[in-house]
Amino acid sequence: MRALAHPARIAIMEHLAGSVEDVTATECAGVVGLSPSATSYHLRALAKAGLIEDAPSRGDGRERVWRTRMRGYSIELERGADSEAKAAERAVTDVFLARGDERVRQWVAKAAEEAPEWYDAALMSETVLLVTAAELRDITAKMLEMLEPYKKSVRQNDPPEGSRRSVLQVRAVPLD
Repeated sequence: MRALAHPARIAIMEHLAGSVEDVTATECAGVVGLSPSATSYHLRALAKAGLIEDAPSRGDGRERVWRTRMRGYSIELERGADSEAKAAERAVTDVFLARGDERVRQWVAKAAEEAPEWYDAALMSETVLLVTAAELRDITAKMLEMLEPYKKSVRQNDPPEGSRRSVLQVRAVPLD
């Protein structure tokens, strides 16, 4: 879990999970906004944690090519984890939440310049529910199932005209 406790690594994993293409450090550098050598360091850390792996070479073997070992992730806190695992969970959660919040802030900063259809389609909402634990599990499972056909990894080979990458953030937590 500590391997994901860095914004660049979360960005790399999101990029790899949403792509059918294998990538090099140079290609990932543009995604995360770091140099290829810094990006290579993060790729090696992800590989050491077993989250990504070497992909087949593209030809001359001079570039190291990477691919993900997973097509998505979610953060699940482990009940009864030791203090080191809990610290790692908090670190990953902090990076995950900060990344989500930053994406919303970026949208708000440029929203007025967006096309009307995208401006009207965007939503920030919070709904307080009164549910049992079983009902909350059912709601989140149904939401994830409903979203599956729209995932970038599913649609990227034949995207509908006018589509663009969008993010839907879901946080389902008890309040009291």
